[in-house]
Amino acid sequence: MQLPPNSRFLLLKQLLLLAVVFTLAACSNTRYLQSNQSLYTSAKVVVKGDILNSEKQDIRSSLSSKSLMTQQPNKKLLNSRIKVWLYNQKYNEKKSNWFWNLVLSKRNLEEPVVYDSTKAKESVDRMTSYLHNQGFFYATVQYNEKTKRRKTSVTYEVNTGRNFVIDKITYAIPDTAILRLVKANEKLSLIQKGMAFKSATLGSERERLTRLIKDAGYYKFNRDAIEYSVDTLNKALFRNSLNPFEGLVNIFNENKGRDKLTMDVEIRIKNPEDSTSSWQPHHIGKIYVYPDFSLNGNPADSSLKKDDRKYINIRYHQEILRPKILSRSILLRPGETYSLQQYNNTVNKLYDLGIWQFVTLQYKEPKDSVNTLDAYLFLTPRRKQELGVSFEVSNSSDYTLGSGITLNYRHINLNKTATQLGMSINTGIELVKQETGWTLQSKQFGGEVSLTWPRFALPFHIKQSNRTNAKTRLTLGANYLSRIEKFDVTSFNASYGYDWNETLYKRWIVRPITINYVGVSLNPTFRDSVVNTNPYLKRSFEPALIGGESVSFIYSNQDLLHPRHYSYFRVNVEESGGWLSGINSLVNGISGKNTNLETATGVNISNFVKLEADYRHYWKLGIHSGLATRAYAGVGIPYSYSQVLPYVRQFTSGGPNSIRAWRLRTLGPGSFKDSSATAQAFPDQTGDMKLEGNVEYRFDLLRMFGGSINLKGATFLDMGNIWMIRKDPSRPGSEFQLSQLYHDLAMGTGAGLRLDFSYFLVRLDWGIPLKVPYFTGNKNGWYLSEWDLKSSRWRRENIIWNIAIGYPF
Repeated sequence: MQLPPNSRFLLLKQLLLLAVVFTLAACSNTRYLQSNQSLYTSAKVVVKGDILNSEKQDIRSSLSSKSLMTQQPNKKLLNSRIKVWLYNQKYNEKKSNWFWNLVLSKRNLEEPVVYDSTKAKESVDRMTSYLHNQGFFYATVQYNEKTKRRKTSVTYEVNTGRNFVIDKITYAIPDTAILRLVKANEKLSLIQKGMAFKSATLGSERERLTRLIKDAGYYKFNRDAIEYSVDTLNKALFRNSLNPFEGLVNIFNENKGRDKLTMDVEIRIKNPEDSTSSWQPHHIGKIYVYPDFSLNGNPADSSLKKDDRKYINIRYHQEILRPKILSRSILLRPGETYSLQQYNNTVNKLYDLGIWQFVTLQYKEPKDSVNTLDAYLFLTPRRKQELGVSFEVSNSSDYTLGSGITLNYRHINLNKTATQLGMSINTGIELVKQETGWTLQSKQFGGEVSLTWPRFALPFHIKQSNRTNAKTRLTLGANYLSRIEKFDVTSFNASYGYDWNETLYKRWIVRPITINYVGVSLNPTFRDSVVNTNPYLKRSFEPALIGGESVSFIYSNQDLLHPRHYSYFRVNVEESGGWLSGINSLVNGISGKNTNLETATGVNISNFVKLEADYRHYWKLGIHSGLATRAYAGVGIPYSYSQVLPYVRQFTSGGPNSIRAWRLRTLGPGSFKDSSATAQAFPDQTGDMKLEGNVEYRFDLLRMFGGSINLKGATFLDMGNIWMIRKDPSRPGSEFQLSQLYHDLAMGTGAGLRLDFSYFLVRLDWGIPLKVPYFTGNKNGWYLSEWDLKSSRWRRENIIWNIAIGYPF
């Protein structure tokens, strides 16, 4: 969406005010320091040593953390310490009015950091100890301070030397059953011969072994039973893996001068300290389920009804879920060995049904049985029915005001089977402000009904893992869109398919049946003056019957195990026309070639294959900043009698979620530019292929209204375009040619502001073109020479403002 001129002017004034604030903040912040004090402005870590550059980068990042570098300098934003400046405005300048009261909240202030040399020395000790724990026993750390104009910067010079390499791994485990278990999973060990020694790796291996042993039934096993012995070639033994190297570096002097500094690691797992016997595996006894347990409920309530089944014992006041389905959803079984993984799978499976707000699983040892655990499942239900209404108000380059309303209803436990029923109705309009008043430009309304079953609904049995959490979805929908004096589009759609998690990070969405009917009615004037003059557009607006199947694979590892960076990958394959053409031929044969689906409906079957791939990677660069990247590729190929993709399946470029230096549907295809009057009023460039790449740096700015609203900023670089697969004579330069790829790529940059309300985010971006495929002033389309930021007309025509909800990717 683009902002109108009056809103742009107001926003420019606000940005100018913000720029003035940053300029003032760049001024000296040392004015209020005492004569013997200096402002701590920067810290730098220089790493040298016989290690890889990537390892140096990791060490540099670790040594710069707050836990090791005990004194951190004030952070800078846009080359200024604005939070220090704001601190001085409040506590030294005593500023106070409506503007300052808005900006000078505690979250936006930062007290000046006065340099303290004792903390620098403490940081050196901590860094040295950390390097020793990473296996760099000969590491040295020194610091140099430099003060100029009452501002001090510190450089920490680190020489790691070489670290030790693990040579031999042995086990000292008196319990033969646990020894066999550990040896059977030795290939998964995090400690391997030839790897560099790090104490953190030993800690991670302790956690892995603890999970492995507890998952094998050893309910009472304690991680403290796992110890390490580290033995170098001179047989110097260390028993404490958490900090075994303090004051003991000289022991390794005999290894100096060797090509490799090696050590042996012995893993010890002790027997229980309170018993002479070995660790004992536990088994599941009885399973008690409380499906309607309140938060202040009592398991011993005498009014609870009892329903003892083959596997579970149900205690309830009212039936929430049919016992057969409840039993199938609980993955525990009496007599099975206790498993930590099965515990997690059971809790996740019950949560995934969507009918419980809280799921608690507890184990208790019965008094009359040894090495047995009774399981107690306390389930607190959610509301069965939900009703919601959402409103939307928008603005764009091709309309002045848009509004819409959506009504949603959901029943999460239909007929006590955990089947979900969803219904939605939506409507909206777009208005254009003209000299004669407001004019209706378009109207739209539609609805959808869906049913979701918590399993694979198949006529045959399919084996699935405990983590699968499969769902079957049936969806029916209809939509009507009317562009006043242009066209009407009526569509009906239906789909049936499956959604399941293969693993914690992998998800599949399979739709073996999808069907979509698109009917188009063109205004005669629009048809003759616009559509009929463009053969591609004419074929695109033909009514279509889209029927086929689709498969999507999604990988995402965003979780607590990947706090610094994570990935998202989605690939989708859609085919249309295969089984519809088969039905068409069958009907044609049965009728003696008198009729078929196409002649009966008056609609052609669309035959095409469409492939899409979307890869994203996110880096957390600190507490208050991050980097987001995206690479997207898509192509649609019509086949058989179809010459073009259906209009609803074509690719577009530009807009707030694509290449933001162009308005929606105005970029491409290829180096083609439609400069006709119709294109100005009705931008609608589409293509068969799309390539796009985006890089966005995101950072925090200010917290407002007590932290309830966060103001964030971003800078970005977008590139890409759309193309035609076949040559289009009416749009020269639109077809894809590998030799012209660099020339055809559009590039734009810009900056943006985000208002983060926690539950949703309002995004404002402005984009400016860097490289324009249709620009003839440069053979490769570079547009920098045309920039004229002083010209209001040039800014109005080239700087694109976008407003949207949520991040673009």
